[in-house]
Amino acid sequence: MNKVQETKVTDEKRNGFERISGAEALLRCLAEEGVDTIFGYPGGAIMPVYDKLLDYRDRITHILTRHEQGAAHAAQAYAMVTGKPGVCFATSGPGATNLITGIANAYLDSVPVVFITAQVASSLIGTDAFQETDILGVSMPVTKWNTQIKKPEEIPGKIAKAFFIARTGRPGPVLIDIAKDAQVEKFDFKYSPCNYLRSYNPHKPLNHKAIESASIMINHAEKPLVLAGHGVLISGAEKQLLAFAEKTGIPVAVTLLGLSAFPSGHRLYAGMLGMHGNYSANTLTNEADLLIAIGMRFDDRVTGNLKKYAKNARIIHIEIDEAEINKNVMVDLEINNDAKEVLENLIPLVRENSFHNWVREFRILDKTEYEKVIKPETMPEKGNLRMGEVVRLVSEITNGDAIIVTDVGQNQMSVARYYKFTNPNSFVTSGGMGTMGFGLPASIGAKAGRPDKQVIAFLGDGGFQMTIQELGTILHYGFPVKIIILNNSFLGMVRQWQEMFFSGRYASTELVNPDFVAIAKAYNITAKRVTERNELKDSLTEMIDARGPYLLEIKIEKEANVLPMVEPGASVSDVTLTYK
Repeated sequence: MNKVQETKVTDEKRNGFERISGAEALLRCLAEEGVDTIFGYPGGAIMPVYDKLLDYRDRITHILTRHEQGAAHAAQAYAMVTGKPGVCFATSGPGATNLITGIANAYLDSVPVVFITAQVASSLIGTDAFQETDILGVSMPVTKWNTQIKKPEEIPGKIAKAFFIARTGRPGPVLIDIAKDAQVEKFDFKYSPCNYLRSYNPHKPLNHKAIESASIMINHAEKPLVLAGHGVLISGAEKQLLAFAEKTGIPVAVTLLGLSAFPSGHRLYAGMLGMHGNYSANTLTNEADLLIAIGMRFDDRVTGNLKKYAKNARIIHIEIDEAEINKNVMVDLEINNDAKEVLENLIPLVRENSFHNWVREFRILDKTEYEKVIKPETMPEKGNLRMGEVVRLVSEITNGDAIIVTDVGQNQMSVARYYKFTNPNSFVTSGGMGTMGFGLPASIGAKAGRPDKQVIAFLGDGGFQMTIQELGTILHYGFPVKIIILNNSFLGMVRQWQEMFFSGRYASTELVNPDFVAIAKAYNITAKRVTERNELKDSLTEMIDARGPYLLEIKIEKEANVLPMVEPGASVSDVTLTYK
């Protein structure tokens, strides 16, 4: 070793620290946090990071999507099916702003994603330099925390803080914006994970008195009902919820994002709440004398008209985010703790019970819904194909064991209603934002996170075209996702509202679509079109059994409506079962 080499080694390793660039430090930090997959799209300001990423190919897989929004949705889906924070890269300016819909989507659905954007050099910040955008200001309302890095020394501490904030308490997206010069400059690197932040207390001491009070209320209730939301899945409380329900005999209804938190075939399953939820779950909410809300936020799609909501019931709210308690619905007892921890302490205090007559009321209404809505939708004897029958067949063929991803609209509500989920975290959809275009990139993220599982995406013809470019990502990596396009040549849910509330005036909702099968084949994806009922089951089986990616376009009834429906402004007990 010559003197020049000796000097370099001494410079690179001093006092136990290793001297590396900010770009490499970023990747070291991600590796320390257990990150194995990154979704992203390169550009000028983030090029130093991508250059170093080549040296980490044996530890971190980078998936190049075809649009930054696609990367954001894929990262969210990855987080939803793995329970680990997703990670997403984008460059400055338009690269960063293209993430915003995905960031907002993760924020409203409480999903931990670490977004890392690049920024122009620190000396240029605030000068309206080429591709400079104030991404901190833009993203602040839809991130749990965001920050900007101008010096490489800040990288380890802020990355550690970002992961800690993203995954603790009520999870959510964070954003770190890194100036280009901070990626290039070298510093003495050392990484330490974060497990404490002053003034941030994600884990509060358990409120035992409130839990005791809850047990008394539960033990004296005559018509109790559990409302289970996404928080049950986030806390990993599915087994505790099942044990609580079976001990108490209390029926369990779930929100859209709470689907898969409770077995859909269980005798105490009361169905889905919400605008297109089940007849019994919605109607009997207003008959209950006690609501036990667990990990849900009383969204307007669940409550309907607040002035008419649950007037006969006392309400217990178990919720980790204090800001959600008494925000929409005033409650009688609040328990501001983690759902799993609360249920584990509540189960020993509640009595073994059964509410045969109360549960029977649900079954009576279920029968009415089956005859008027479910049977005609899922087992039609004639007419054009229906969304419900497609979903029912997929559920039967997969035994409810697949990871199901949806876009937003009628396809989403049909899947939520008719797929029989058997495993937790097996439903990936956009809840609070209702983001069309979510489904296709999310299916890629879900498959990347759970390559061992069958991943099936249900998409509408409208939403599919919003992120259709992600077929290129499937071509690139060969992700064996199965894509079902439920094609009614309409923006179906908007058309339904136009029919029901705007005198059937279809303003800008009918679509002239391309040949989806030809497009899929251009991306080297096996594809087929189904128009007749007698070929549906075999085609679905062929798609599911295929080893690679497969797109199945199914032509369905153009002007079918998703029912039941709690109309805007109506009480949850005023459910529309039939229309026309």
